[in-house]
Amino acid sequence: MALPPSGTTDEAFLREVDEEYRRDQLMRVGRRYGLWIVIGVVLVLIALAGWLYYDHSRRTAAEARGEEYDAALQLVVENQPGQAGPALEKLAQGDDGYAAMARFTQANLLFAQGNKAAAAAKFASVVNDAKLGQPYRDLALVRQTQAEFDSLQPQAVIQRLGTFSNPDSPWFGTAGEMVAAAYVKSGKRAEAAKLYRQISEAGDRVPASIRERTAEVAKTLSVAPAASQTQEKQAK
Repeated sequence: MALPPSGTTDEAFLREVDEEYRRDQLMRVGRRYGLWIVIGVVLVLIALAGWLYYDHSRRTAAEARGEEYDAALQLVVENQPGQAGPALEKLAQGDDGYAAMARFTQANLLFAQGNKAAAAAKFASVVNDAKLGQPYRDLALVRQTQAEFDSLQPQAVIQRLGTFSNPDSPWFGTAGEMVAAAYVKSGKRAEAAKLYRQISEAGDRVPASIRERTAEVAKTLSVAPAASQTQEKQAK
């Protein structure tokens, strides 16, 4: 090996030797594994291209479904549900948010037409679809119970909506009101009055119309027992 140039420090010389050694090692690796490295790089690029294509296709499909749903909803708003029917049925066959919203729209139309049994079945299709997000399924359970309320036993309503009838639930107003009504039906007036009062005092988490209605019912339930006791005393 040649001597280092005059004036070169031992540290600089050792660094040059180390760099030369590394270059030699890289050349050896390249000659030995070069083909496999190229193949690996190509496979990575193909995988990346595939993912980008899949992501683009998914976004494009979602945008198209969004436009289809908007067009169908516009027909409903314009009081042309018959023309919106085929588009809604097509959207309802999927497993994304638009499928859930399409089924909700179908069920709401059936409910508005007075066909509560068919509406309940459509809501139930959302409840039982594990591919859909839990918020959609929870809301569908609340709406299904609304459609079936008159035919359900009070205890069934309480069991079905019990987890939603607490102030922390996003469905507290609607679900809580039905549970309270079920309490009244089953003769549990105290529990009903308490829940009605909680709903009426829930603030902006519950729509104003529900708060006003439940406040009146809570007041009636609180007054009725006292009035009944007074009448009994007067009769004696």
